[in-house]
Amino acid sequence: MNLNNKIAVITGGAMGNGYGIAEVFLKLGATVVILDYSDKITESLNNLSIISKNVIGYKVDITNKDLVNKIIDDVYKRFNKIDILVNNAGVAKLVRFEDMTDEIRDFHIDINIKGTWNVTKATYPYMVKNNYGKIVNLSSVTGPKVADPGEVAYATTKAALIGFTKSLAMEGAEHNITVNAIMPGYIMTPMVEGIAKDSDANNPDSVIKGIADGIPMKRLGTIEELGNLAAFLASDLSNYITGAEFVIDGASTLPETRSVGV
Repeated sequence: MNLNNKIAVITGGAMGNGYGIAEVFLKLGATVVILDYSDKITESLNNLSIISKNVIGYKVDITNKDLVNKIIDDVYKRFNKIDILVNNAGVAKLVRFEDMTDEIRDFHIDINIKGTWNVTKATYPYMVKNNYGKIVNLSSVTGPKVADPGEVAYATTKAALIGFTKSLAMEGAEHNITVNAIMPGYIMTPMVEGIAKDSDANNPDSVIKGIADGIPMKRLGTIEELGNLAAFLASDLSNYITGAEFVIDGASTLPETRSVGV
């Protein structure tokens, strides 16, 4: 598996899953373009450049459609192609439905759905033009498969990305563009750390331990493990796979019950 000479755009690549994906892609020979709103982007680019100098970044809010269009146009002019798009940027805030405000609801929708839409809409025409593309959307097991209290807004947006993936895969097939979704369970990321703090601000470590105890593999996943799956879906080894969804969760969604078995 290699990504030699591939141009890959990764949203939310400054930390967490996006950083792990960028790290793996660079090791496999890709040129990586990170789009991220976080101030950590400069630090992350410096660290990633130790792996490979073929990494650049743009500080951008992906809900800003006009700016996204401008940046993607700039990337295409610079490299004359965009081979891979990984829609990783996302947010999660635990709030029970009865306490949900329109602002918190829209916070999830604007980034997780509209942000993904904006970047894909800007990139897709260039993939059509070159008759080649690999789009990888980061959904979640939360929404399509499972959910916990307080995840209504997040789960709704992540379930929507599965429909987006399947529909776009149907349209992209005639242009040699594959579109697939990754559905992570608990990967050790800043988002998960935030969920742990939302769950128990006084002892978030106990929440992380509780998560790990409930996973058959007894641990959370790593960003590198998720990066390896993303790399497979972004590589030519997956050319006949499209419109599919891939769970990576250490079997956390597999048990039918915690009380039955021998």
